[in-house]
Amino acid sequence: MTHPHFLSLPLAVALLATLFFSSCQPQSPKASPSASDEQQQEQQAGLSAAQPLKQSPRQPLEWPAPLKDRAEQILVRDYYTVSYNADTKQPNWVAWRLTKAHTYGDEPRPQRAFHEDEDVAKPRATFQDYSGTKWSRGHMCPAGDNKWDKGAMYETFLMTNICPQDFDLNDGLWNEIEMTCRQWARKYGEVFIVCGPLFTQRQHRTIGRNKIPVPEAFFKVVLCMRGKPKAIGFVCRNSPEKGTQDQYVKSIDEVERLTGIDFFPAVDDDIESSIEGLGRWKDW
Repeated sequence: MTHPHFLSLPLAVALLATLFFSSCQPQSPKASPSASDEQQQEQQAGLSAAQPLKQSPRQPLEWPAPLKDRAEQILVRDYYTVSYNADTKQPNWVAWRLTKAHTYGDEPRPQRAFHEDEDVAKPRATFQDYSGTKWSRGHMCPAGDNKWDKGAMYETFLMTNICPQDFDLNDGLWNEIEMTCRQWARKYGEVFIVCGPLFTQRQHRTIGRNKIPVPEAFFKVVLCMRGKPKAIGFVCRNSPEKGTQDQYVKSIDEVERLTGIDFFPAVDDDIESSIEGLGRWKDW
């Protein structure tokens, strides 16, 4: 399959060459006591005021800038947003605001939850496209971030929130990064997250009757505006990755170069320029 948008060879080489560098030791996520009221939690935590934004009601802070070089259909869910690509039948990105309150809950994963997204045209990804393959149905916005609400949990199983992901990556490193993001949301009160697939080759293996292309890697970027603003990125190859989370850290600028996506454009320009060139595990 020929993909309509792919990284140049130098960027693809840079992506693969930089995945193994390490900087410092990560911290394991720790459990926190349950809470039910988000505002009360933030007051009790003594969180400082958020930094200024260039935000309007039509541009949530977590949304990247509109994409001009590939197919894009914005799907606004109740608790996350998808930039859907009809050519890849997957998201370009998925973005959401993760609050401290939303990291708690005991809503179970529903049975037979994966379902087609009727808001996008056919051909589109189906549950059956993944059956009998070596690829898991990898959530972009995690089910684990939405145990606080039955409807929120169910929405994460829409196939437009799913990508073909290596089973070991899904259950291992990627899951660890998701848990770390929940730890940060509890620590700081809220974080803003964007993640999605990376296609680094002109040709891609495909799965299923609908020929869903398999990404070569995945990215995630995280922004915190509480106290001194900071941001961090991750890039993981779509394979059984080993090592610790800090080995996969990237700056936002690096992830932007790899993806061609402009992240967090609603942040004040001065703050954006000061945080996007840094990606330091120790700052978190």
